[in-house]
Amino acid sequence: MMKYSVKAALTVSTIALGATAASAEKWDMPMAYSATNFHSEMGVVFADKVREYTSGDLDITVHPGGSLFKGGEIKRAIQTGQVPIGERFMAAHANEVPLLGWDNLPFVATTYADNAKLWEAAKDTVNGQLADINLVTLYTCPWPGQGFYFNKDVNSSADTQGVKFRSYNTATATFAEALGMVPVQVEAAELSQALATGVAEAFISSGSTGYDRKVWEHLSNYYKVNAWLPRNYVMVNKGVWEGLDADTQAAVQKAADETGAACSAKSEELAGWYFEQLEANGMKVENAGADFLKELEAIGADMQATWLKDTGADGQAILDAYNAN
Repeated sequence: MMKYSVKAALTVSTIALGATAASAEKWDMPMAYSATNFHSEMGVVFADKVREYTSGDLDITVHPGGSLFKGGEIKRAIQTGQVPIGERFMAAHANEVPLLGWDNLPFVATTYADNAKLWEAAKDTVNGQLADINLVTLYTCPWPGQGFYFNKDVNSSADTQGVKFRSYNTATATFAEALGMVPVQVEAAELSQALATGVAEAFISSGSTGYDRKVWEHLSNYYKVNAWLPRNYVMVNKGVWEGLDADTQAAVQKAADETGAACSAKSEELAGWYFEQLEANGMKVENAGADFLKELEAIGADMQATWLKDTGADGQAILDAYNAN
């Protein structure tokens, strides 16, 4: 059975997981995306591996689609111990910890290989800052490259003025405002309803989100931009993690490492397939035009400069390490 230190036992008791080690063996894991999304499917794979590698001592139940906590509530729920583990979009927290926007730097790392290299450059510093807010990263997994969804042809910012744009973090809101659009905060689980009711009329995301939410029912155009490949991360409460005995930690980390690698491969495998599905359901899928792309790249350069200003030496060190390899 798993062994808990006094510190961890107090943490677990405080966070309503129960005062005994036995109660902490069953973990609820909230996830923001639908059960059929590959991130959620990989969460189930991870839970199965943990169950196997701990010989059933740790049993994780996955709750997809924001069913246990909404996407915007998951990180705090883990930090405060309402649940011990969960998954969230990393850059969703860049307003609190600017360094967590490392993967939302437009046009810096636009391939899976480069995104992996950028994470390698960033992860030690990122994980250090997460530890400061009571979180430990178990694994991360990238989304396919980000592009724009609209309900009309868009050739430049002249076509985007006043459009209500679903944003999910600082980077997407910045893009919206720079293009003359109106950012509206909408979680992925609420996207279909927002589009159906006109709360949102456009957004930036991967083909995955468009496919999951069947956005062809509301929108007509997808523009490939591949601006960045954002990452989700599976995180655990730091006090709970430190309370696990070494063997259990090793078993969970093994499951995490294997799942992270499999999830990244799955994301890359699905990237083109999602575009095929959007087209098969009537959407026009094409590369962004030269004028639009030029505007986006200029916005991206400004966003990178702002991020470097906000993150100082830490941010510069990440980009320097990335560019050195």
